[in-house]
Amino acid sequence: MYSVLLVCGGVAGVTTVLFGFGGGFVVVPLLYTLLIAVHGPDSGIGQAAMHIAVATSTALMVFAASLSTWRHHQRQTVQWHLVRPLVGYIAIGAVLGAAAAVSLSGEWVRWAFVGYLGLTIMDAVLRPGFLHQAESEVRPMGRGVTAMTGILIGSVAALLGVGGSVMSVPLLRRRGASMTAATAMANPLSLPMAVSGTATYVLLSSNHPGLGDWYAGYVDLRALLALAVGSWLGIRLASTWIGRIPDRIHARVYLLLLTVVLVVMVFVR
Repeated sequence: MYSVLLVCGGVAGVTTVLFGFGGGFVVVPLLYTLLIAVHGPDSGIGQAAMHIAVATSTALMVFAASLSTWRHHQRQTVQWHLVRPLVGYIAIGAVLGAAAAVSLSGEWVRWAFVGYLGLTIMDAVLRPGFLHQAESEVRPMGRGVTAMTGILIGSVAALLGVGGSVMSVPLLRRRGASMTAATAMANPLSLPMAVSGTATYVLLSSNHPGLGDWYAGYVDLRALLALAVGSWLGIRLASTWIGRIPDRIHARVYLLLLTVVLVVMVFVR
């Protein structure tokens, strides 16, 4: 199990640095599937598999998003003046989203994950502004819109354990950002969600029975370690490609990866 997590942590690292996501869209379906296969759906861990997958994914983002942010900062691809206003609001939303996830059944969280993926893909394909870069500079948002957007991104991301990229990348893309800029900014925007969300998952679920000693709340610590090592290797490997992928291909591969994860989550039981 842990050798598989090591390899898939590497995949998560690659997608984190190049596409702004990876913790959730790779780890959630993977860890959910492995937990069901290893422990069985009727065990304590099997019944909590979706919560464990989401919580562990959120914890992994603290590490992966930090390292990826540093890599992008070194390449000067992060527009910090657009990132800073959203950070606090995303942290607030993350607490709300994680608290909501703990109170819902794993099956509800799973189908929320599937539904949100489907809506995101349809919106990117059917509405103009994602597949082609509209402008050369990113248009800033007003204060009120920034607050509402940040809280919404943090809430949805922590609820589903997917980071903020699934919302922030399409948003920034439609406001004129290149895919390189949009994915670069998605990583620091995932950090407040990851920190607040992880703390909430640990504190609100610390007394869950039957998970074992290697759990901090719903966070699987051994799985987290294997994923973090793999993620570090993946980020190192992929960092050389920052800014080198043609914008149109970058956008299409982003949507392709989302579609693959959607299919996996629909058919996994």
